[in-house]
Amino acid sequence: MLKIKLLPRGKKHQITYRIVVAECRSKSDGKFIDDLGFYTPQTKKLELNQEKMSQWQKNGAQITMGVDKLINPDKYPKKIKNIKEEIVKATNSESVEPIPTEEVKEEIKAETTSE
Repeated sequence: MLKIKLLPRGKKHQITYRIVVAECRSKSDGKFIDDLGFYTPQTKKLELNQEKMSQWQKNGAQITMGVDKLINPDKYPKKIKNIKEEIVKATNSESVEPIPTEEVKEEIKAETTSE
């Protein structure tokens, strides 16, 4: 089975990706059949030959999730990185009234003096 997938190239922090057609079981940086374009994450530049890609899809090649995310970014929602902000939003949306700290202090004083 043929897949349209990303082929990593370059150094560790200067990586670029070639968009290629390759056998699904080939290594991520192994042999490929056809070169369709490239993607550079540093500049967010995507260049893709749409004619070749549609021809390969007609022949039965399937797009991997990585390539699909580049082509259709609206299809995949972004993840929320900060969980604390999400918790604050959730608690603010509920109708929970905070207890003033002065009332709590008075209650604690009343409890300690009565004992």
